Amino acid sequence: MSTPGHATSVPDSRVAILAHEKFPDRSKTANGVLRYADREVVAVLDRNRAGERVADHLPAVQDAPIVDSFAAAREHDAVGGIDELLIGIAPIGGGFDESWRPDVRSAIRAGCDVTSGLHYFLGDDEEFAELAAEHDVRLHDVRRPPEDVGVADGRAGEVDAEVVLTVGTDCSVGKMTTTMELAAAAETAGIDTAVVPTGQTGIVIEGWGTPVDRVVSDFTAGAVEEMVLAVGDDHDLVLVEGQGSVVHPAYSAVTCGILHGAQPDALVLCHAHGREAVHGYEATPLPPVGAFVDRYESLAAPVHETEVVAGSLNTRGVGDDAAAREAVTQFEAAVDAPAADPLRFGTDELLEAVR
Repeated sequence: MSTPGHATSVPDSRVAILAHEKFPDRSKTANGVLRYADREVVAVLDRNRAGERVADHLPAVQDAPIVDSFAAAREHDAVGGIDELLIGIAPIGGGFDESWRPDVRSAIRAGCDVTSGLHYFLGDDEEFAELAAEHDVRLHDVRRPPEDVGVADGRAGEVDAEVVLTVGTDCSVGKMTTTMELAAAAETAGIDTAVVPTGQTGIVIEGWGTPVDRVVSDFTAGAVEEMVLAVGDDHDLVLVEGQGSVVHPAYSAVTCGILHGAQPDALVLCHAHGREAVHGYEATPLPPVGAFVDRYESLAAPVHETEVVAGSLNTRGVGDDAAAREAVTQFEAAVDAPAADPLRFGTDELLEAVR
């Protein structure tokens, strides 16, 4: 989808994805690109799983070999010519692991652009910057925000489109996945749809967007509002990618900024089945799922009234479909709205609810 905004990487490129020691359970960006992006993945770099294949771990995405280094990715590339190395993992805090340096260095020397969603900017790394200049390649730091963002004017609610925001009980529960699955289903149903990407994975997939978790806090709502205004009068449905959770001890401010900046007409609440504590903050228990409905609706109301119209449940950890369907039924009752696992059972219920 070509959309106004802050341009990012080029579609149709041939990429290698770095996901050392994290694939597939902790490689959200890698998984998203494999599933949704318009790029050919030549190989995934994970030194712990070298010799395996993507298909051994993730069904229904493009397959690729898993190798232990960028050099090995080039050896496996029968066509020849990797355009880009993508860092497909983002640990808490977004730091750069020095064990990745040889792969990034090799990619630059091979003439590949390097794309990163880390808080650590490759372009500010003296060695990488000098190598990139020497080999005429681009270092693309997805999380580097634009400089022209300001405070919100409270105007997102004025757009013609129906604006739907995915919100969550926690990080990494399926907000980006739900957004992308809904977008694909809506387009298939003939609904003119735009996605507003707010995080590194969505930005890499869509090719535009603003990383709201790097925007100055006063401007978070303004950054989201700017994107909604950019597409809201040209489409019938605008799906805004949510971030974090309203109860997250570290990221709640980002969640609130998106909620108030987007002024959504409807919310889809996302949850991972069995999640009882905040990811990475296991001493912080999650409130009951049903409590999040009122939390989000009441927090949004002073700026723009909205409601949770559907729920999206990630049942990846549930062994069989019968048990997963029962989990979805229980989740549906807890949020008092239609629910589904969009990867396991499709998006029919969710799309009907947001329409």
